[in-house]
Amino acid sequence: MLIYSHDTFGLGHLRRARTLAEAIVRGARAQVAIVSGSPVLDRFAPTPGVTAVAVPAVTKRPDGAYASRDPAIPLDETVAARREIILRTFEAFRPHLVVVDKEPAGFHGEMLPVLERAPARGCRPVLGLRDVLDDPARLAAEWARKGAGAVLERHYDEVWVYGVPRLHRPLAGLGLGTDVERRLIYTGYLRRALPRPDPARREPGLAGAPFLLVTPGGGGDGAALIDWVIAAYEADPGIPLPALVAFGPFLDAAARRDFLARIERLPGRLAAITFDAQIELLIGRAAGVVAMGGYNTFCEILSFDRPALLVPRTEPRREQEIRARSAEALGLVRVLSEAGGRAPGRMAAALRALPDQPAPSRVVLPGLLDGLGVVADRVRALTAGRPLSVAEAL
Repeated sequence: MLIYSHDTFGLGHLRRARTLAEAIVRGARAQVAIVSGSPVLDRFAPTPGVTAVAVPAVTKRPDGAYASRDPAIPLDETVAARREIILRTFEAFRPHLVVVDKEPAGFHGEMLPVLERAPARGCRPVLGLRDVLDDPARLAAEWARKGAGAVLERHYDEVWVYGVPRLHRPLAGLGLGTDVERRLIYTGYLRRALPRPDPARREPGLAGAPFLLVTPGGGGDGAALIDWVIAAYEADPGIPLPALVAFGPFLDAAARRDFLARIERLPGRLAAITFDAQIELLIGRAAGVVAMGGYNTFCEILSFDRPALLVPRTEPRREQEIRARSAEALGLVRVLSEAGGRAPGRMAAALRALPDQPAPSRVVLPGLLDGLGVVADRVRALTAGRPLSVAEAL
């Protein structure tokens, strides 16, 4: 299998790709190559059977446009280099199955050469989508501009949605044909497991007793959440549990320095780390999780059955807000919206209540966390009769 993860921003796409790859190779003779533009591709421990192939990184500017991570290189040159590496990897690896994450044509169409060659190579293309992409009106305009719907209809055998329709239907409202509907498979969310702790891994002492975990994912857009939590502890000395803040590797350096200075003035009540490749271990032990509500963190909240407070962003996409509101309506989490103002007292009250909040498991949703098993079944079906063996992958 080849998994394409464009990773133009944050950690989400890469972490989802790694979860899928590790599940498929576990206990099987499958080999998986992940092609990614993430600048932290090498920060995760290697997994036998999984190969990582890096392509030149790009970044998203404040205006929503993209640029090469190296400002001296024009974007079109970076895209051309990425396209060449992706195609060369495809030709050398000769996958039976290629899973493309989120963007049907890839970043700036860089997956089209692979998709066009796939049928002649006996390769089955699959589009993998997280549960929520964006507001339907915004998404429709974006897909029309990119011609994404036509690429999906022409090239993909199946579309895997890593979620459940009770929470959201990401392609609803796009006007795609009934043929696409027949290819659509809701897998359920991707269950996470606790990794074996790395012997070199270290945690702040604060995590040795009950604590709240604050995680904005990659951190590139998490400064507002972190600021609000710190302000709550500054204003309310009676919040029962201390909090560990995981900044994320993409948090602005100046903001990190400012937050650390404030945290150091509240010893025993706040502590911080920059990045933990095994953050599942912290989520699994936390008395409650405060997060923005990205896809991977949401999967971990469900998998480890943690009470959660979500503070979703609304720009440049409404993905997190849609997921958070739908999950709250089902009783899985609680939401604190910045629309009501970021007064420290609002956050403090929410932090006080969080440890006593019901866990997500009180809500029974059939198939909620069946994603990895369903993916394994689909891989077996799509590769039946071929040399690749994924039997008993999970």
